[in-house]
Amino acid sequence: MSPVQDTTPAVPATRAYAEVAVGDVLPDLAIPVTRTLIVATALASRDYQDVHHDPGLARERGSKDVFMNILTSNGLVERYVTGWAGPAAVVKAIRIRLGAPNHPGDTMVLTGTVTAKSDADHHVDVAVKGTNGIGAHVTGTVTVRLPGEATP
Repeated sequence: MSPVQDTTPAVPATRAYAEVAVGDVLPDLAIPVTRTLIVATALASRDYQDVHHDPGLARERGSKDVFMNILTSNGLVERYVTGWAGPAAVVKAIRIRLGAPNHPGDTMVLTGTVTAKSDADHHVDVAVKGTNGIGAHVTGTVTVRLPGEATP
């Protein structure tokens, strides 16, 4: 009889405050922007504006197609930083600004760099940018509090 393999995904470790330095670069995260992602996340966030689900009405309003809402962009930015920081990190602030719209068929690539640390409260600021084929979709800063020691 062969042993049973555990296929439970491992929970990533949380970065410790001391492991992070100003200037650290986060790994890129490419997110395919699909029509389903745009529509489903707009509806999930109760954003029923037609420009997020009706291509014809979006074009009537001057857009080439439906486009991602700010709540989805905010959530993807948070996911990006917490994916790097780990599950015990606490998001303290997200400050973002939208630019070029995310349309179906494009890919948004999120990049980030640690820009500041606060020894007093273990806060770390990460400058984030999400670009697509048109330009910068989202730019901003995410502040997270990291534990003093790494957590498994």
